[in-house]
Amino acid sequence: MDKKGLDSRLRLIQDADLNGKVVLVRFDHNVVKDGEIKDPYRIDRTFGTLYNIVERGGRPILMTHVGRPKDKKTGDITCRPGESVEPIVEYLAMKLHTRFHIPKFDIDPKRGITGIDTSINLAIRSLRERKVGGIYLPNTRWFAGEEAEGKVRENFVLQLAGLADIFINDAFGSWQPHASTYDIARLLPSYAGFLMQQEIVNLHSVMNPERPFVAVVAGAKYDTKIKPLYAIYDKVDKLILGGVLYNTFLCAKYAVKIAGVSESDIEAAKDLVEKDRKNQKIVELPYIVESDTLEGRVEGKYRTISARDFKQGNKYNYILDIDPKAFEDKFVYESISNAKTIFVNAVMGFTPHFSAGSAALDSTIDHNRTAIKMYGGGDTLQEFKNLCPGLYLSVLDNTQYYFFTGGGTVLTAIEQGSPYGLMPVKALMENK
Repeated sequence: MDKKGLDSRLRLIQDADLNGKVVLVRFDHNVVKDGEIKDPYRIDRTFGTLYNIVERGGRPILMTHVGRPKDKKTGDITCRPGESVEPIVEYLAMKLHTRFHIPKFDIDPKRGITGIDTSINLAIRSLRERKVGGIYLPNTRWFAGEEAEGKVRENFVLQLAGLADIFINDAFGSWQPHASTYDIARLLPSYAGFLMQQEIVNLHSVMNPERPFVAVVAGAKYDTKIKPLYAIYDKVDKLILGGVLYNTFLCAKYAVKIAGVSESDIEAAKDLVEKDRKNQKIVELPYIVESDTLEGRVEGKYRTISARDFKQGNKYNYILDIDPKAFEDKFVYESISNAKTIFVNAVMGFTPHFSAGSAALDSTIDHNRTAIKMYGGGDTLQEFKNLCPGLYLSVLDNTQYYFFTGGGTVLTAIEQGSPYGLMPVKALMENK
């Protein structure tokens, strides 16, 4: 890969001496839900790094997190079979025609896996002797030290470092500074994998876009998106909102009530409404779908209404989708078709029953043949693939489209103003 567009302080896999080395490589293979792979795209994107390691004589130990096994309130870690790396390993074995070994460690019912014991040494010997193609560690979030602080974390990082000679980070989607993405880079010679490099280069198109720049952002919670939302707002020429973000904005702007939108979120959104009064960047989608229930698309219980009819004090049931005809509105259509850069991190409706808005958004964007179109995040991608399978397949190798593997990472980088502010990336740059 060309090193153009990368900070010269970032250490790259191309410059690592891999021959005969055991290489610990962190991926973002977080694609398993309830024991099944929903979309292997994020795994497929890492084959280049994996192939390069093996082709240059390295012996890989792979790791990823899956799901959220840790209870935020109690701190308990539950090692559920549905969040195991086994489906990932089966997929890799099928694709690469090689065998991967998953080490088994004792599991504490409350603390998860408390450490990596010496039983792994035999597997590492088999790896060096090429009896197995790779070792795949259990879900990193099953380990007590992954998200812990203090001694438990320190011990886990030392155990990880003891497994290998070199660390490669190819997990762009895992931007949080955990033991397996951040701390480990202080203990081993560390480098950025090919996917990580590609994502950083493409982030520059979002950071320094060709204008007009249009972003489409949605989310299930307003409070968690406030900071990145403001950062994106300052960067774009036009902003389209979806999901609960849009509902909250409408409540704050028109002083109406929509079921499921909290008072505290409406209060928080008033700043954005005020900001937009001056700048007029938010493109309102006029036609929205109101439903009396969250139980699905129940005949007679949902209808299209117009946001233009909103009057102060009105109350509405759940707003669960954007009506496709909203994208035919002259102002909305022109905002999208005149854009030169489009960034999408959004599912417009309450899936799986309300998805017409997302499908209409994707095909409207595709009508713009000149813009660079960038999609971020697993859910956004999954929705695109499910709703417009033909379009998705036809644009996978289209140079005007780019699919990021981590939407949250892109938003965090935008919020910080640079991909090099992301803690795991910073750790690679500071690695001596």
